[in-house]
Formats: sequence, C-alpha cells, structure tokens
Amino acid sequence: MSTWNDLEEYQPRVLKLLGNSFEKNRLAHAYLFEGKKGTGKKEVSLLLARSYFCEKPDGHKPCETCRNCKRIHSGNHPDLHLVEPDGLSIKKWQIQSLQEEFTKTGVESHKKLYIISHADKMTANAANSLLKFLEEPNADTMAILLTEQVHQMLNTILSRCQTLTFMPLPVSAIEKELLKQDVPANYARLAARMTNSSEKALELSRDDWFAQARRVVIKLYEVIFKRNGQAFVQVQTQWMPFFAEKEQQDMAFDLLLYVYKDILSIQIGNTDHVIYQDLLPQLEQHAIQVSRQKILEKITSILEAKKRLQMNVSPQLLMEQLVLSLQEG
Repeated sequence: MSTWNDLEEYQPRVLKLLGNSFEKNRLAHAYLFEGKKGTGKKEVSLLLARSYFCEKPDGHKPCETCRNCKRIHSGNHPDLHLVEPDGLSIKKWQIQSLQEEFTKTGVESHKKLYIISHADKMTANAANSLLKFLEEPNADTMAILLTEQVHQMLNTILSRCQTLTFMPLPVSAIEKELLKQDVPANYARLAARMTNSSEKALELSRDDWFAQARRVVIKLYEVIFKRNGQAFVQVQTQWMPFFAEKEQQDMAFDLLLYVYKDILSIQIGNTDHVIYQDLLPQLEQHAIQVSRQKILEKITSILEAKKRLQMNVSPQLLMEQLVLSLQEG
C-alpha cells in the first residue's frame, strides 16, 4: 500500500497540486493522468479515491484506517468503479453501464468516482459516450482517466479534463522500492537504472537472465582490462550467443557503460555513486591505472556503438570494433 507521503516522493508536483485542490475544495470533476508505465498513475488515482471517500481525513490525506479507506484497499467500495479494457479495447457497453451507475445515487454517500484505465483504448463509440458524461458533470461525481498514450486521446475529451503529467520516477525512488522488496543491493542499484518503471525494474532484478547478463558483461570487462588476447574469444563464445537480440545487445551496452562510468565516478571522488559496489576494490585499482581522458574516450566508444546498433550494423562487427577501442590505452 502506498501512502500519500510515499507517492509524494515519486510524484511531488502531482501530489502537491492534488493536495492544494483538496484543501481549497477545488477538485476537478475529471482528471487525466498521463505518463509512462510504472510512474504511479493508478496508485495515485486510488489514493485520490481514498481521500475523496475518507471518513476521517487528515487535511487532504486519507486516514487509511476508516471503513471507506479499507474497502478501497480491498477493491470493493460500492461507489468506486474501475473500467479496464475488455480484450484490446474499452467498449461502448462498458461506458454505458457506467452511465447507468451515474444516474443512481451513491450507495454510501452522494459521491461516486470512476477510474478508466488505458483510456486511450476506448473505441470511438465508447469515447463519444464518455463525452456526454464529461459535458454534463454531476457535482458529486469524479472521473479519473489513465493513459500512457495521451496523443491517442480525442481532443474533445482532453479539453474536458484537467491533465496531470506523471514524470519518470527518480532512480533513487526505484532503488528504494526494490530494496523494500528484498532485492539484493547490487541488483537493485543496477536494475533501477535500466528502466523508468519500478515494476519493470523489479521484474528485471528477479530475472535469472539479468543476473547472468551482469556476469557476462563483467567478465568481458575484466578480460579487456587484462589485455591477454582473450577478449575476441570472449565476444565469440560468451557475449554474442548470450546477447542474441538487438534489445539484449542494447541493454548489454548499458551494463558495460555503467562499469566505465563507475571508474569515472571514482576518479572524480564520487565513490558513493558507484553502481557496481561489489567490484569497488577492483574498479578503484583500475581508476588509478587509466587516465580520466582515456575513460571518457571509452565511454564515448560505447555510446557510439549503442547508436550504431540502431543503424543495423552487424552486431559481431560492432562488438569487435568496440573491443579494439576499449583495449586501447
């Protein structure tokens, strides 16, 4: 369960705006929460619902313990309705059954609240049906529309909602969330930087593939640093078979990039920022042996390889060229 304070850490601007609207009794009748997956849109909509129905709110914050708060947590509050796509889209009948609910008085109070998840997936007929409700709002009814694809929404709907944009989560917030879920620190730190979604980061950190990918990347880095002539063998036998897909190769470049960024962090005295903390002694040793200029060149080489990967250059050739430039100096 995410409290107001938890979510304020992730989306300070959105929560401040909603808090002020509550305090001044100026809540909109319809909100559109837009932003990438995993940015907390649904959690904030349910939080807003708890504040809306709470029997003993502390200002704008729900008490989390009254009957209404508890029923929203368990998903069975009679005046809160959640609409999700039926298959690939939200159908007209789903919006019509909502409209039937609009005509009834709230079961517990006069209030009603509706959350429409993936609102961009409404069919044209469903969207037009929803417009009728948005054009004639009931004072005690609130709608919250959630979308990751705001550009696919009808302008007529957008113009009738107050749009709140959810920013990508700060890395520190994702990392904190992973640690709360008992993800080991070395995986939490890395997974938090691979995606803007705490959901995806958690999935990644629990995936055996990711743990193995980390090992393959570290192994190549160590071989490159030793310059014992084994780097090309490593690329051929380990790297290429393991990172077979373009998406996997792109992630592998990111994993490798963070190793060199860590060395740079050590060189400029930011040891706390090191992501591969379990490799710290080794990285500190390397930071002494290579100039800052060389490390910056290696970082540039990896970024260049990432860019060229999207231009359909042969991945094998790309890796061989990258290894050559990483072995220099």
